[in-house]
Amino acid sequence: MLSPFDDFPIHQTPAPIAQPVSADPNHYDRYWFNGYDIEGEFFLGGAMGHYPNRGVIDAAFSIVHDGVEHSVFASGRMPTDRATQVGPLRIEIVEPLRAVRYVVSENDHGLTADVTFRARTEAIEEPRQQIVRNNVPMMDYTRLTQWGTWEGTVTLPTGVTLELDPSRTRATRDRSWGVRGVGQQAPTNFEAAEMQIFWLWAPLNFDDCCTHLALFERADGERWLEQALIVPLLPDTSEPEHLARSEYEIEWVPGRREMASARLTLNRKDGTSLPPIEFEKLYTFRMRGIGYTHPQFSHGSNHGELEVGGESIALDDFVPTDPSSIHIQTLCKVRMGDKEGVGVLEQLAFGPHAPTGLTGFTDGFAG
Repeated sequence: MLSPFDDFPIHQTPAPIAQPVSADPNHYDRYWFNGYDIEGEFFLGGAMGHYPNRGVIDAAFSIVHDGVEHSVFASGRMPTDRATQVGPLRIEIVEPLRAVRYVVSENDHGLTADVTFRARTEAIEEPRQQIVRNNVPMMDYTRLTQWGTWEGTVTLPTGVTLELDPSRTRATRDRSWGVRGVGQQAPTNFEAAEMQIFWLWAPLNFDDCCTHLALFERADGERWLEQALIVPLLPDTSEPEHLARSEYEIEWVPGRREMASARLTLNRKDGTSLPPIEFEKLYTFRMRGIGYTHPQFSHGSNHGELEVGGESIALDDFVPTDPSSIHIQTLCKVRMGDKEGVGVLEQLAFGPHAPTGLTGFTDGFAG
């Protein structure tokens, strides 16, 4: 089936753009955003995903303010033209790789927004992320990451309206596409394999640069993916500095898979090290607020023609060992020598991880 995109010279296969190269139901194309006041007054998250072999589009927008995480969700039938709107949630590409607008129009939950992300850096390409189980690709995707600011307004279900000042906000966004095992999975005759993931992601904003860390480790600590960078700010469009192996230290909150404190050491390829980055925790955002392992609006789940929902949950009311609460981003003030900044440490740890003392599947840290 033809779509408006077929008028552009962007084809990767002999098929029309609307037809993915693979029939894998886990094929997807996703937007993701975070953002925060530099003093922690609020934390916002946003996402939107297309699943062309499922016929599903879903999106969510969430904000933490005064200790409560407010979220609105929408899931519906994916349009052939890959329109970036579902229910009250809409994304507009104002300027490719420079500015993206996220609009949440009126809805029954009362959370609305009209905010624009503007780039502080060039977008960087992360290493291709691949996981194979039983010889089946469960994850195989490419992702870009970019640092920026937010401007605009968000109105909460409480009636409070927040004015987002770009001089006081920092942000990260990503775009990823490929295969990721979300939504209902096809039954197989393979024996069930225990899932193990240990993922840390630390996109940090400083006044004169940004830093990046992405890493996966196996249960024994073997590191199978890593990228560490120093990224210049626009208008500098030079390549980021690629770093050598990084080292981290995490102290978990007892009974949780959530950092109490953390330290990161970035090492240059010439053998020198940057001053250690110290993370001072402000509070934690549960990624379920934008659909990650959400019990009802999980990514790629089928809700028919259209379903819209919302929730408001106090941060203290999340059950930390529930699977829907394991994927998190902790907002932190960060210090690297005499540099001060702000950013997140994203943590996703299912299963054991010997180097940090985690055991079981979602069991909290026992010391």
